[in-house]
Amino acid sequence: MNKTTRWILIVSSFAIVVSILFNTYIFFQKFKEEERTKMKIWAEAQAEFLQTTDLDRDLGDLTFEVLKTNNSTPMIYLGIDGELRVNNIPEKRANDSVYLRKKIRQYAQENAPIEVSYKNDLYGTLYYGNSEVLNNLKYYPVALVLIIVLFAAVVYFFYRTSKISEQNKLWAGMAKETAHQIGTPISSLIGWNEILKSEGQVNPEITYGIEKDISRLETITDRFSKIGSVPALERKNLVNETRTTLDYLGARTSKQVQIDYDSDKEEYYSMINSQLYSWTIENLVKNAIDAMKGKGELAVSISGDEKFVRINITDNGKGIPKNYYTRIFEPGFTTKKRGWGLGLSLVKRIIEDYHDGKVKVLQSAIDKGTTMQIILKTAQ
Repeated sequence: MNKTTRWILIVSSFAIVVSILFNTYIFFQKFKEEERTKMKIWAEAQAEFLQTTDLDRDLGDLTFEVLKTNNSTPMIYLGIDGELRVNNIPEKRANDSVYLRKKIRQYAQENAPIEVSYKNDLYGTLYYGNSEVLNNLKYYPVALVLIIVLFAAVVYFFYRTSKISEQNKLWAGMAKETAHQIGTPISSLIGWNEILKSEGQVNPEITYGIEKDISRLETITDRFSKIGSVPALERKNLVNETRTTLDYLGARTSKQVQIDYDSDKEEYYSMINSQLYSWTIENLVKNAIDAMKGKGELAVSISGDEKFVRINITDNGKGIPKNYYTRIFEPGFTTKKRGWGLGLSLVKRIIEDYHDGKVKVLQSAIDKGTTMQIILKTAQ
């Protein structure tokens, strides 16, 4: 759906809503006017009834019929002598003068009172409220707006979900293509390294170093290929897996960064994919080092129980504003001057989509540091 089509739909929807609300208002006013006309007729009948003699009343069948027609509109007749007559008022309240006086004030605000008079003789005043149908009709536009808002929210979330799904497919496709493209030069590098080793004139440390880099590239390729498909999970000891990744990072991190590692047990098992779990820890640790600007203390701790294992990564960096706690996991969102905003979105995808776990900002304070937490299910 292009931008023009979306705007046409939005404008059309808005026009339809305005039209419905306007017509509802017109209908409400007409209905209200009809009720007032009915009350005026009732007032005239009441005046005629009051000024007739007893003999005439026996003959005034039409007047009686008019007076009996009102069975929906609540009203109070206040005579000039203080007499109160009520219609369509609950029986419990019909004799409560305080309640009736309160209702008179309410009805006077809802509708202009009608004088009950006959040939310039004033008998009293008629106060009436809105009927139940009219009161219900008042809330119809509100209900309609709420329904439209809910419908719009459903459409928005459906559109957003579809967009995120398309983005995920795009990232997965890019990841698989990247893995495929890297695979070709890796094969070539392996071949060239074997040739160097066979010649015997190259320092073995050089070829060993090349092998380590090739192995690292193969790990990266394997990670990217798994992003594009559902990875296989195995029961692994998270303590060992985390320590192995931290040892690798520690040897390649500035000496100005101190990494402390702690676990209250030597074994915590969970169903994981080792390459993707390692990638997750790497991303979170590198993000923490960036937040500390390459200098500071980083603490990684593991704890758990019979149901869950929790891995906490704490830095003493610049911290994260509270309104960014969830946004940092969105694809493309970054607070860095240079960055694609993919690292944490990949972490979220790996932990929550592939490992049925949870990753979140456990706590953070500006210029004091942040604790990121991974929660995985315990595997017995």
